[in-house]
Amino acid sequence: MKGRKEQKDLLPGTLEMLILQTLRRGALHGYAIAQHIQQTSKDVLQVEEGSLYPALQRLLREGWVVADWGISARNRKVRIYKITLAGRKQLDREIAGFERLLAGIGRVMRPVES
Repeated sequence: MKGRKEQKDLLPGTLEMLILQTLRRGALHGYAIAQHIQQTSKDVLQVEEGSLYPALQRLLREGWVVADWGISARNRKVRIYKITLAGRKQLDREIAGFERLLAGIGRVMRPVES
């Protein structure tokens, strides 16, 4: 992922969570997944091919997504990815863990009361 100079690397597993969340809305090809993440984050997150496709391969190996060949809007052969039931369950676990992590960070970042 890249972006403005102030953007840092994502926490481990975050890209996979973003992909699964994107696919929860419906089946998409890789470029459309990256575009959705970028547009939804208002350009804060930009997923590069070098990160996206290895993440999709990990998700395929885990059985959290499946892929079939299809044709894009530009009439090109593309792989269409779809979240599985196991992927939906994993996404729910990822979201719960992410929310716990954010809550913990929030507690540490609260101003010190004196």
